[in-house]
Amino acid sequence: MYLQALANRVPPASFSQKELWEIYRNSRLLDQLTPRSIWIVEKVLTGDNGIDKRHFALSDLEKLPSLDAESQNRAFEKEAPKLASQALREALDKAQLKANELDALIVCTCTGYLCPGVSSHVAEQTGLRSDAFLLDLVGLGCGALVPSLRNAAGLIAGNPSARVAVVAVEICSAALYLDDDPGVLISACLFGDGASASIWNGAPNAGPGLRAFDFDTLHQPENREILRFENRKGKLRNRLHHSVPIRAAKAVKFLLERSRARCERPIQQVITHTGGRDVLQAIENEIPELDLSPSKSALRNFGNMSSPSIFFALEAFLDNQRISKDQDLWLCSFGAGFAAHSFRLARRE
Repeated sequence: MYLQALANRVPPASFSQKELWEIYRNSRLLDQLTPRSIWIVEKVLTGDNGIDKRHFALSDLEKLPSLDAESQNRAFEKEAPKLASQALREALDKAQLKANELDALIVCTCTGYLCPGVSSHVAEQTGLRSDAFLLDLVGLGCGALVPSLRNAAGLIAGNPSARVAVVAVEICSAALYLDDDPGVLISACLFGDGASASIWNGAPNAGPGLRAFDFDTLHQPENREILRFENRKGKLRNRLHHSVPIRAAKAVKFLLERSRARCERPIQQVITHTGGRDVLQAIENEIPELDLSPSKSALRNFGNMSSPSIFFALEAFLDNQRISKDQDLWLCSFGAGFAAHSFRLARRE
């Protein structure tokens, strides 16, 4: 399948890490934490953790601690379809398409829950046809965008004339949770909100025309507990073990080596999920020849937005470089599961 358009959106409210520290320490946000935990938050937010700023749909940060589980999910119900619809409208404009020309919409998210899913609301807000196929993927965490694209590839393989939109949207500010666990605290200092929308078809006749192929997956249920959401008092609480960076790095290396064994075409650039500074450093340590500049750029400008992040990194690459005719981009997302997913992008021939 071929990429027709890509558009990324973030909420308008943004904060630098140091601004967030000043807000946190002057509010009641940290009242429930021990002095050591407060020190961890200060150290992460005021040090160089690879992030300059993050965007939040829930921008009244001082009120976030008082939100109960129902209020958090209601915020997600409002903000996720809105941000996803904004991204999709922009992608449609870039593709010079109308919403009623889409045949399918796939939406992935993990930071809230809606039934019917976010896709139903986005279809209504953007004006999709009533017979457009809608699919929501939940529970795949930060790695969800690549499996969503793989679903799109299957739809297009079955109907080559179909136009399929894939949207990844996360409202991480609606899933803020704080306690004295270091992994929880570090998570709260990394995540921001964002949405990515892409439009795909079966022919390289418009837009960038980049071909997506060579999809692959690695899942490790035995490592499920190192990175996952769990439920605490109705709220989503992120479990983040200190071993995640090296686990992610080894998963990326495994999938990259398997792709190179299958496909002889050289790889121009590796683009991964942004994760965090330590994750990207671990990947570079495991595979020293890699240059993860696009992923680092996306992390610095937006933080870790979970599932949309990998396409923010792709956009950072496309804004500055052109894909070589004889080389591919190799993209890899990873997250809860523990799972990692990859695919290649090549210029149309």
